[in-house]
Amino acid sequence: MKKQIYIAFLFLIIVSNHIWSQSKETVFKTDTLATAKNLQFIGVPIAFYTPETEFGFGGGGQLFLLNEKNRYKNRISNILFSGIYTLNEQFTFEIKPQIYLSQGEYFIDVSYAWEIYPNLFWGLGNNTPDSNEEVYNMTSHKLKVGYLRRLPPNLNFGFEYIFENHEITETQEGGQLESGAILGSNRSIISGLGAVFNLDTRDDVGSPLSGRYYKLNALFSSELLGATQGYNKFFLDLRTYEKLSSNSVLAMQVYVENTFGDAPFQGLARFGGSYRARGYFNGRFIDNHMYVVQTEYRWRFHPRWTAAAFGLIGEVANAPDDFFSISNIKPAAGAGIRFRLLKNKSTWLRLDTGYGEAGNSGFYFGINESF
Repeated sequence: MKKQIYIAFLFLIIVSNHIWSQSKETVFKTDTLATAKNLQFIGVPIAFYTPETEFGFGGGGQLFLLNEKNRYKNRISNILFSGIYTLNEQFTFEIKPQIYLSQGEYFIDVSYAWEIYPNLFWGLGNNTPDSNEEVYNMTSHKLKVGYLRRLPPNLNFGFEYIFENHEITETQEGGQLESGAILGSNRSIISGLGAVFNLDTRDDVGSPLSGRYYKLNALFSSELLGATQGYNKFFLDLRTYEKLSSNSVLAMQVYVENTFGDAPFQGLARFGGSYRARGYFNGRFIDNHMYVVQTEYRWRFHPRWTAAAFGLIGEVANAPDDFFSISNIKPAAGAGIRFRLLKNKSTWLRLDTGYGEAGNSGFYFGINESF
């Protein structure tokens, strides 16, 4: 495990030295689209380590649409894509168009992912023991299409459609998934419509220094739309960014996820990972309900470099009444560093390490802030 971490650190050092040795405007930039009037393309080699994947590598890029009609304030329409392979024999292809229309009056948010993904499962609940760990393989196609209308000055309202097809291709002999007792242990289809409402005053999306982001959305997965199980989900995401000085900010988030009905385990709340609870394996704890409260101090000591330290608490539960028992709360803390790829575009490389309780830990290398 330590060897892979050193490789990821070495990659970051090599990339950093390479960046500083070149013109700031040509880093990761292709020649074919760089001169196009309304397009700009950056290509990024990808290398990373997470608890879920071990060492991974691949490539990706981001295409920016520079037409003024495709901008909203300092936010630029873009299409982000990547292809990744890991030492755990996981493959992921992902594409994320985020398009502003009519200078931000309308916003189209799309994501598609194809994953061939060996993974780990410990069962359902907030206190599953490490001894429950079992391996399973799953192939997934995940699509989300969102359409939002801006209600001036900073409110947005819209709808989204979500489709996910998960097929379990291999389970561990004698495990919970092999027994078929867990919903989704063979195959699950999530297909549903949702509503989204948010208030967004952030000065930047990739790495905000000030503002608020309050989001409330709901998803209704229905058998009438092809889902294998019908259930409802509600999400609350509250973020605030308080400037402490001209180059430092205190970022805070409260995230709540609630599931009602018979959802497959792929549709339940998952504690851990690069965004929700760094320091824990993504899905180390799974259940109907989850909250995460996290705070992060960010110090931008250079226009293209930021150092960060964070702490968090959270847990999952079968019912909200089971929350807030001191013995069940999962804490974590950690630190990291970020690098801005181009000085005039908000795309950041993020490197974090997090430590949870009972020996849980994680090392994360990704794009943009976790929240």
